[in-house]
Amino acid sequence: MRLSTHVSRGRGRARLALAAGAAVAGLALVGGELAGAASASSHARRSAASSKKVSIAFLTFAVANSYDQPMLAAAKAAAASEHASLTVLDANNNPATQLSQLQDATSSGKYNGIITEPIFGPGLIKGVEAAIHKGIKVGNVDEILGSKLTTDQAEVPGLSANVVFVSSNLGYKMGELTVEACAHKSPCKVGFMYDFKATPFDVALRNGYNQAIAAHKNIQVVTEGQCLYTITAGATAAQDMVAAVPDLNVIAGTDQGIEGAARVVPSKVMLIGYGGSAASHAGIASGRWFGDAVQLPATAGRLVTEEVISAIRTGAVSTGVDPSDSLPDGGIITKSNLKLFHAEWQG
Repeated sequence: MRLSTHVSRGRGRARLALAAGAAVAGLALVGGELAGAASASSHARRSAASSKKVSIAFLTFAVANSYDQPMLAAAKAAAASEHASLTVLDANNNPATQLSQLQDATSSGKYNGIITEPIFGPGLIKGVEAAIHKGIKVGNVDEILGSKLTTDQAEVPGLSANVVFVSSNLGYKMGELTVEACAHKSPCKVGFMYDFKATPFDVALRNGYNQAIAAHKNIQVVTEGQCLYTITAGATAAQDMVAAVPDLNVIAGTDQGIEGAARVVPSKVMLIGYGGSAASHAGIASGRWFGDAVQLPATAGRLVTEEVISAIRTGAVSTGVDPSDSLPDGGIITKSNLKLFHAEWQG
């Protein structure tokens, strides 16, 4: 808007003042209209983002696993609350199957979001990179997607969410519990129960455990086994350990394996788990288990789903989080602090 400078003497100032006032009013009106339009546009963008269709493929490692079930239930509930669809693809503990499912989900055109729960993290990286390159928002949950198993920070550039439990930290916490359990025993003979011994997760778990006990020369890991994340295999592994070392003092391993051990080994053998299951809580309360390192599968499933939905609708990115970091006492349970914790899965 322009103001005319051609004014007569005497009433010129008044006319100029009136014109200026009109200009200010006009500018205020235009400004208000622009602000209103901007607000309406922003609201429209938010509404469009919140209503954007979301279709997610959740690549789980094993639907039948008792640890996985609450994670998937929480993920489905989070998706439903955001009016998003979530399809579960079950790899049933087969890394090759999971990679194939990732490739199929990427090429299908059905999904604008993918959540990986790796069986073998390094083996999924190229497939995840391909999905990201295609514009699909990818989140990772539970186990680390990559080979750096000492941090919760995303290893793959462009990953939209990374909600993981750092395996080396879990192993370290089991080691700390072992140090406490073995405080008055020398030697203190330990059996270490892997899940799947050759996996990167279990290697990092054992490395963390070894680091925690390294300075305590009274602790000796004298026998090993693996439970395959099952109670039955855990019972068999524990029986073999005790048969090989009758004066065994401690068995440490995942909750399912320790549940199996609790059924078959003498009560003098102290049991240390990781997972934070209801079974571990009951075992600690009764005195049958010495302690446990906590995981929160339902919390992880909810968080990663919410973050992937947010990434699809708003472009938001989460660099990484370990849900157990916020727990009291570092997420280590013993009988003295059991009341501070709540189990998210049965075991």
